[in-house]
Amino acid sequence: MTSPPIPDTALQQGFWNRWNTETREQRRDEVSWRQQREVLGWLQALDRRDLDIIDVGCGAGWLTEHLLPFGRVTGTDLSDQVLARAATRIPQARFVPGDFMALDFGEAAFDVAVSLEVLSHVADQQGFLRRVARLLRPGGHLMLATQNRPILERNRIPPPEPGQLRRWVDRRELRALLEPEFEVLRIHTVTPRADRGLLRIANSYKLNRMARLVAGDGFERLKERCGLGWTIMALGRRRPSAH
Repeated sequence: MTSPPIPDTALQQGFWNRWNTETREQRRDEVSWRQQREVLGWLQALDRRDLDIIDVGCGAGWLTEHLLPFGRVTGTDLSDQVLARAATRIPQARFVPGDFMALDFGEAAFDVAVSLEVLSHVADQQGFLRRVARLLRPGGHLMLATQNRPILERNRIPPPEPGQLRRWVDRRELRALLEPEFEVLRIHTVTPRADRGLLRIANSYKLNRMARLVAGDGFERLKERCGLGWTIMALGRRRPSAH
Protein backbone atom coordinates (compact mmCIF):
# COMPACT_ATOMS: atom_id res chain seq x y z
CA MET A 1 0.00 0.00 0.00
CA THR A 2 1.54 3.30 -1.08
CA SER A 3 1.59 6.35 1.19
CA PRO A 4 -0.43 9.39 0.13
CA PRO A 5 1.58 12.15 -1.53
CA ILE A 6 3.12 14.79 0.73
CA PRO A 7 1.41 18.18 0.30
CA ASP A 8 3.75 20.98 -0.73
CA THR A 9 4.79 23.48 1.95
CA ALA A 10 2.56 26.30 0.69
CA LEU A 11 -0.52 24.05 0.84
CA GLN A 12 0.37 22.91 4.36
CA GLN A 13 0.96 26.50 5.43
CA GLY A 14 -2.44 27.54 4.12
CA PHE A 15 -4.16 24.72 5.96
CA TRP A 16 -2.49 25.45 9.31
CA ASN A 17 -3.09 29.20 9.06
CA ARG A 18 -6.77 28.47 8.57
CA TRP A 19 -6.98 25.69 11.17
CA ASN A 20 -5.26 27.66 13.91
CA THR A 21 -7.35 30.74 13.16
CA GLU A 22 -10.58 28.77 13.45
CA THR A 23 -9.62 26.62 16.44
CA ARG A 24 -6.68 27.40 18.73
CA GLU A 25 -7.08 31.16 18.49
CA GLN A 26 -10.69 30.70 19.58
CA ARG A 27 -10.72 27.93 22.17
CA ARG A 28 -9.00 24.96 23.75
CA ASP A 29 -10.53 21.66 24.70
CA GLU A 30 -9.92 19.08 27.42
CA VAL A 31 -7.16 17.41 25.39
CA SER A 32 -5.11 20.62 25.16
CA TRP A 33 -5.61 21.53 28.81
CA ARG A 34 -4.36 18.10 29.90
CA GLN A 35 -1.31 18.31 27.62
CA GLN A 36 -0.49 21.70 29.14
CA ARG A 37 -0.80 20.31 32.66
CA GLU A 38 1.60 17.46 31.90
CA VAL A 39 4.22 19.73 30.32
CA LEU A 40 4.09 22.33 33.08
CA GLY A 41 4.42 19.57 35.67
CA TRP A 42 7.55 18.27 33.97
CA LEU A 43 9.00 21.79 33.79
CA GLN A 44 8.27 22.44 37.45
CA ALA A 45 10.10 19.23 38.33
CA LEU A 46 13.26 20.64 36.70
CA ASP A 47 13.15 23.44 39.31
CA ARG A 48 14.73 26.05 37.04
CA ARG A 49 13.71 29.50 35.83
CA ASP A 50 16.62 30.12 33.44
CA LEU A 51 15.84 27.58 30.72
CA ASP A 52 16.10 28.19 27.00
CA ILE A 53 12.90 26.63 25.63
CA ILE A 54 11.71 26.10 22.06
CA ASP A 55 8.02 25.43 21.39
CA VAL A 56 8.05 23.54 18.08
CA GLY A 57 4.79 23.82 16.19
CA CYS A 58 3.46 26.38 18.66
CA GLY A 59 0.50 27.37 16.48
CA ALA A 60 -1.35 30.28 18.09
CA GLY A 61 1.12 30.32 20.99
CA TRP A 62 -1.50 29.13 23.48
CA LEU A 63 1.11 27.13 25.41
CA THR A 64 4.06 29.42 24.67
CA GLU A 65 2.94 32.11 27.10
CA HIS A 66 2.67 29.55 29.91
CA LEU A 67 6.30 28.55 29.36
CA LEU A 68 7.63 32.06 30.08
CA PRO A 69 7.96 31.62 33.88
CA PHE A 70 10.59 28.95 33.21
CA GLY A 71 12.98 31.03 31.08
CA ARG A 72 13.48 32.39 27.57
CA VAL A 73 11.01 31.01 25.05
CA THR A 74 11.10 30.70 21.26
CA GLY A 75 7.98 29.64 19.38
CA THR A 76 8.08 28.40 15.81
CA ASP A 77 5.37 27.30 13.40
CA LEU A 78 4.59 27.02 9.72
CA SER A 79 1.43 29.14 10.07
CA ASP A 80 3.05 32.56 9.61
CA GLN A 81 -0.12 34.65 9.80
CA VAL A 82 -1.13 33.13 13.12
CA LEU A 83 2.40 33.49 14.46
CA ALA A 84 2.42 37.20 13.62
CA ARG A 85 -0.64 37.70 15.81
CA ALA A 86 0.92 35.59 18.57
CA ALA A 87 4.02 37.81 18.50
CA THR A 88 1.84 40.89 19.06
CA ARG A 89 -0.10 39.22 21.85
CA ILE A 90 2.95 37.70 23.61
CA PRO A 91 5.87 40.13 23.10
CA GLN A 92 7.95 38.47 25.83
CA ALA A 93 8.52 35.43 23.58
CA ARG A 94 10.41 35.21 20.29
CA PHE A 95 8.46 33.82 17.33
CA VAL A 96 10.08 32.43 14.18
CA PRO A 97 7.77 31.46 11.29
CA GLY A 98 8.72 28.87 8.69
CA ASP A 99 9.43 25.22 7.99
CA PHE A 100 11.06 23.87 11.14
CA MET A 101 13.19 21.43 9.16
CA ALA A 102 14.71 24.30 7.17
CA LEU A 103 15.08 26.99 9.86
CA ASP A 104 18.49 27.62 11.44
CA PHE A 105 18.40 27.84 15.23
CA GLY A 106 21.99 26.73 15.62
CA GLU A 107 22.90 23.59 17.54
CA ALA A 108 22.76 22.84 21.27
CA ALA A 109 20.91 26.14 21.75
CA PHE A 110 18.09 24.98 24.03
CA ASP A 111 17.56 23.17 27.31
CA VAL A 112 13.98 22.06 26.56
CA ALA A 113 12.00 21.39 23.39
CA VAL A 114 8.23 21.21 23.65
CA SER A 115 6.19 19.80 20.77
CA LEU A 116 2.45 19.20 21.01
CA GLU A 117 0.60 17.31 18.26
CA VAL A 118 3.21 18.03 15.61
CA LEU A 119 4.87 14.67 15.04
CA SER A 120 1.92 13.19 13.14
CA HIS A 121 1.97 16.11 10.69
CA VAL A 122 5.59 15.85 9.51
CA ALA A 123 6.72 13.70 6.59
CA ASP A 124 10.01 12.48 8.10
CA GLN A 125 9.27 11.71 11.73
CA GLN A 126 12.70 10.26 12.50
CA GLY A 127 14.36 13.23 10.84
CA PHE A 128 12.16 15.60 12.82
CA LEU A 129 13.21 14.07 16.13
CA ARG A 130 16.85 14.03 15.05
CA ARG A 131 16.57 17.74 14.28
CA VAL A 132 15.03 18.43 17.69
CA ALA A 133 17.83 16.49 19.39
CA ARG A 134 20.47 18.59 17.63
CA LEU A 135 18.87 21.75 19.03
CA LEU A 136 19.17 20.48 22.61
CA ARG A 137 22.17 20.77 24.86
CA PRO A 138 23.53 17.53 26.36
CA GLY A 139 20.98 16.26 28.85
CA GLY A 140 18.30 18.55 27.43
CA HIS A 141 14.68 17.43 27.56
CA LEU A 142 12.02 16.81 24.95
CA MET A 143 8.41 17.14 26.13
CA LEU A 144 6.16 15.74 23.43
CA ALA A 145 2.49 15.02 22.89
CA THR A 146 1.10 13.17 19.89
CA GLN A 147 -2.13 11.49 18.88
CA ASN A 148 -2.60 7.90 20.08
CA ARG A 149 -3.30 5.95 16.86
CA PRO A 150 -5.24 2.95 18.30
CA ILE A 151 -7.70 5.32 19.99
CA LEU A 152 -8.13 7.81 17.17
CA GLU A 153 -8.74 4.96 14.74
CA ARG A 154 -11.68 3.93 16.94
CA ASN A 155 -13.24 7.38 16.82
CA ARG A 156 -15.06 9.25 14.08
CA ILE A 157 -12.32 11.46 12.67
CA PRO A 158 -12.87 13.32 9.38
CA PRO A 159 -10.35 12.46 6.65
CA PRO A 160 -7.35 14.78 6.23
CA GLU A 161 -8.04 18.03 4.42
CA PRO A 162 -5.87 19.32 1.56
CA GLY A 163 -2.57 20.38 3.07
CA GLN A 164 -2.98 18.23 6.19
CA LEU A 165 -0.46 15.44 6.57
CA ARG A 166 -1.54 12.71 9.02
CA ARG A 167 0.61 9.85 10.32
CA TRP A 168 -0.49 8.74 13.78
CA VAL A 169 1.65 6.38 15.89
CA ASP A 170 1.08 4.10 18.87
CA ARG A 171 3.20 3.96 22.04
CA ARG A 172 5.50 1.24 20.73
CA GLU A 173 6.12 3.11 17.48
CA LEU A 174 6.73 6.36 19.32
CA ARG A 175 9.27 4.76 21.64
CA ALA A 176 11.09 3.30 18.64
CA LEU A 177 11.22 6.73 17.02
CA LEU A 178 12.52 8.40 20.17
CA GLU A 179 15.12 5.92 21.38
CA PRO A 180 17.90 6.59 18.84
CA GLU A 181 18.14 10.21 20.07
CA PHE A 182 16.54 10.22 23.53
CA GLU A 183 16.48 8.28 26.75
CA VAL A 184 12.74 7.80 27.27
CA LEU A 185 11.96 8.82 30.85
CA ARG A 186 8.17 8.74 30.66
CA ILE A 187 5.65 7.56 28.09
CA HIS A 188 1.95 7.26 28.87
CA THR A 189 -1.47 8.24 27.58
CA VAL A 190 -3.83 10.92 28.87
CA THR A 191 -7.44 12.03 28.32
CA PRO A 192 -9.48 8.90 27.55
CA ARG A 193 -12.29 9.67 25.11
CA ALA A 194 -14.23 7.79 22.44
CA ASP A 195 -17.43 8.16 20.45
CA ARG A 196 -18.17 4.58 19.41
CA GLY A 197 -17.83 0.92 20.42
CA LEU A 198 -16.86 -0.39 23.84
CA LEU A 199 -14.58 2.60 24.43
CA ARG A 200 -17.60 4.87 24.18
CA ILE A 201 -19.23 2.93 27.01
CA ALA A 202 -16.04 3.03 29.10
CA ASN A 203 -15.86 6.79 28.62
CA SER A 204 -19.56 7.54 29.08
CA TYR A 205 -20.38 10.54 31.25
CA LYS A 206 -22.67 8.58 33.58
CA LEU A 207 -20.16 5.76 34.15
CA ASN A 208 -17.31 8.17 34.79
CA ARG A 209 -19.43 10.31 37.11
CA MET A 210 -20.25 7.27 39.24
CA ALA A 211 -16.62 6.12 39.17
CA ARG A 212 -15.43 9.54 40.39
CA LEU A 213 -17.87 9.39 43.30
CA VAL A 214 -16.41 6.04 44.33
CA ALA A 215 -12.74 6.30 43.40
CA GLY A 216 -12.05 9.95 42.57
CA ASP A 217 -9.82 10.14 39.48
CA GLY A 218 -8.63 6.55 39.96
CA PHE A 219 -10.79 5.11 37.16
CA GLU A 220 -9.61 7.79 34.73
CA ARG A 221 -5.95 7.18 35.62
CA LEU A 222 -6.46 3.41 35.22
CA LYS A 223 -7.74 3.91 31.66
CA GLU A 224 -4.75 6.12 30.90
CA ARG A 225 -2.32 3.48 32.20
CA CYS A 226 -4.08 0.94 29.97
CA GLY A 227 -3.27 3.10 26.95
CA LEU A 228 -6.81 4.38 26.36
CA GLY A 229 -5.90 8.08 26.34
CA TRP A 230 -6.39 10.26 23.27
CA THR A 231 -2.85 11.63 23.64
CA ILE A 232 0.52 9.94 24.11
CA MET A 233 2.79 12.04 26.33
CA ALA A 234 6.53 11.40 26.23
CA LEU A 235 9.37 12.89 28.24
CA GLY A 236 12.83 12.24 26.83
CA ARG A 237 16.39 13.25 27.67
CA ARG A 238 18.86 13.83 24.85
CA ARG A 239 21.41 11.06 24.63
CA PRO A 240 25.09 12.13 24.85
CA SER A 241 25.67 10.50 21.46
CA ALA A 242 22.83 12.40 19.71
CA HIS A 243 24.07 14.58 16.88
